[in-house]
Amino acid sequence: MKLLRLWAVLGFAAGCSGICSAHEADARPAAGFICARGVEGGTVPEPADLFSRDGVLRVQFVFHSGIDAAGRPSFCYVDQNGNQEPNLRVHPGDTLILTLRNEAEAKAAPVADRAMTALHQKLPAPAAMHDAAAGAPALEICAGDAMKPGATNLHFHGITVPPACHQDDVLRTAVQPGGATFEYRFQIPRDEPPGLYWYHPHIHGATKAQVMGGASGALIVEGIERARKDVAGLPERVFVVRDQPLLNPKAAPTAQTGASIPPVVLDADGDVMNSGTGTGTPALDLSLNFVPVPYPNYPPAVIVMRPGERQLWRVLNASAITYLSLQVLYGGQAQAVGVVAVDGVPLSDNGVASERVVWQNHLGVPPGGRIEFVVKGPQEGVQASLVTRSVNTGSGGENDPTRPLATIAAHANAPEPRATLPGSSAPLPAASEEWLGKVAPVRTRKLYFSETLQDPKDPNSPTTFFLTVEGQTPKAFDMHDLTPNIVAHQGDVEDWIIENRTQELHAFHIHQVHFLVLEWFGLPVNEGILRDTVNVPYWDGKSSTYPSVKLRIDFRDPNIIGTFPYHCHLLEHEDGGMMGLVKVEPREPVTSH
Repeated sequence: MKLLRLWAVLGFAAGCSGICSAHEADARPAAGFICARGVEGGTVPEPADLFSRDGVLRVQFVFHSGIDAAGRPSFCYVDQNGNQEPNLRVHPGDTLILTLRNEAEAKAAPVADRAMTALHQKLPAPAAMHDAAAGAPALEICAGDAMKPGATNLHFHGITVPPACHQDDVLRTAVQPGGATFEYRFQIPRDEPPGLYWYHPHIHGATKAQVMGGASGALIVEGIERARKDVAGLPERVFVVRDQPLLNPKAAPTAQTGASIPPVVLDADGDVMNSGTGTGTPALDLSLNFVPVPYPNYPPAVIVMRPGERQLWRVLNASAITYLSLQVLYGGQAQAVGVVAVDGVPLSDNGVASERVVWQNHLGVPPGGRIEFVVKGPQEGVQASLVTRSVNTGSGGENDPTRPLATIAAHANAPEPRATLPGSSAPLPAASEEWLGKVAPVRTRKLYFSETLQDPKDPNSPTTFFLTVEGQTPKAFDMHDLTPNIVAHQGDVEDWIIENRTQELHAFHIHQVHFLVLEWFGLPVNEGILRDTVNVPYWDGKSSTYPSVKLRIDFRDPNIIGTFPYHCHLLEHEDGGMMGLVKVEPREPVTSH
């Protein structure tokens, strides 16, 4: 299967504008609300940029929370300049020093979240937490305290940094409300691919609530023009798509010509189930850089650009559970856009730098995924929009119908985007390691997604989610037991077959590393690019063969030594137990005979 075919498979089928500050009267949120949001129909704002200087980026984050006017919990990171969720911009080799202080309010802590509540009803004191694999009597919690509702931390999604305390540990780090300031300090690897990464909380049991509440932002490793000369000098835009609970959950869907309105059916977790029609009530609302596009009328945000201008769009799906299938429409016709990077890694031909642009007219982006592509603006007066098409998540999945995200308005006097890529740069050095696709794996493992009702006799009982290594007993992830499910060695390359034994779509993600997709549903894939998140097709409930993907996992980087998670990136599933741990041990010494 060639790259283009795989893309088709994965593609699935007046007042203030933009972000409004709390002092702007026409968008003033509830009293004391800090996490400001945009207004419906507003112009999409540019997130603030924080650039490294002299090889260092220093950031001071305060984690805030609140309840918006609709009663929905909101969360945000505010930097030392008052910016919410700024773009963190670094170069390979830079050091990121980020301090995090948690000022979340107890009333906005996700204590009502079932997974969080159940988890913390049984959380032990720090002295009771053990690492059974090592036989150690007690583990020191990285931040010095046990996790509890309102705690938070940070994960730097896609970056190859150590899973260690004060770097990218998400298993023991818990920054408490009103507690001490916590410092993250690590170096961006000198060979980190230039592209779009992101940061978000990863506190087990509360990840969905905090991410759905808005706590996320882009992390950009500069230098994509060094890998792709065709983007040199282009203006760039960063678009973050987030989801949140429906503003109008009881509203009837708007009528669609020739389509019957499907009834709303909720799953055991209260999310709107896939209607199978591509229409109907969505499970969640979406926003674009915090400009809301709420159901049922979906008033689009506004993206302003100059007629015919070429721009690099960097799109992050920071949704907790929503899949995207993006299209750019001019006059109702899908436009081809030039894809240059996926999940932070510039496209290549099997590891060899290439000037080839992959032109696509629809882009599938799972929760946690990123895609970077070149867009040519419409001519003035042309009706143009950015939409997400319906995604078939399976009979057990949530409903992700077709809906607009933004109107693209072409104006000759439109302001230039704040960021522009350098016009010329030295090319990236050649890769120091052999292309992953050419390395023979040392072993093959099989893992599978499964789920079960906590009370099989009650179809409305909560669901428990599993991600199990073949041969092991299915067990929901438990923060009390940090025994790794898989032990690998630094320097190894492994093939993992990820099987889906459920009737809903899942998105497999692994921390610290990227992987190569080898097979999709048993069909060979010649994709030639690396990812950190991939969809695993849902089971139809009848076939004797479960859908699967085959991945080549790269454990060669010495930065990844330690224990870190792999999980479904639908955060409801992750919080509900669909996660496991891999421990990467140091390379075994070579003995001479």
